[in-house]
Amino acid sequence: MSESDGNYKELTGVNFSIHPMSDDFVDIIKGSLDEADTSEVMMRTDDVTTTMKGKLNHVFDVTKAIFIHAAKTKKHIAFQATFSMGCPGTPGEPVTLDLDEDVLNADKVKDIKQYAAAKFALYPMGGNDVMDLILKQIEGMKNYVTVTPSDFATRLDGEAAVIFDGLQQIFKETVEAGPNNTIMTVSISANSPSHQG
Repeated sequence: MSESDGNYKELTGVNFSIHPMSDDFVDIIKGSLDEADTSEVMMRTDDVTTTMKGKLNHVFDVTKAIFIHAAKTKKHIAFQATFSMGCPGTPGEPVTLDLDEDVLNADKVKDIKQYAAAKFALYPMGGNDVMDLILKQIEGMKNYVTVTPSDFATRLDGEAAVIFDGLQQIFKETVEAGPNNTIMTVSISANSPSHQG
């Protein structure tokens, strides 16, 4: 299917950029992409971002793996992403959604311990009680990691894999609550000099 088929409400998309603060940034980026199994998503990279489309659980599985594989190099890694579900967007390549729920990367990264700090903001578009829904999901993140207020976002501190797991769950719950389009912005940092001590 493609977005133009009218089934775009089932499609999860993300635009992301990964920025290793290192002279060997090209090797780190390519290495993280090579190590992650991306066979269950459509992925395209240009000079600004990488776009990924597919089922919700597969999109989060791949982005989590890419970030963790980059971060395990112990270089400072910055990651920016905008997740979206329900947006008609621009008609593009057909995307297969008739895949099972099994993900391909979880077992490969589950034992990699990596502290990360993140900020996220959730934007349910359309529907009522939007702020109540956002506050409910912020509260839900407390089941995963340390949550603190931040200007224009919410800060998260904890294991990188757990941060992604929590973000996936609250994004899914927001979609299921019924807004026409759900957007979530995420910034994640690993191995920053600011994290020392």
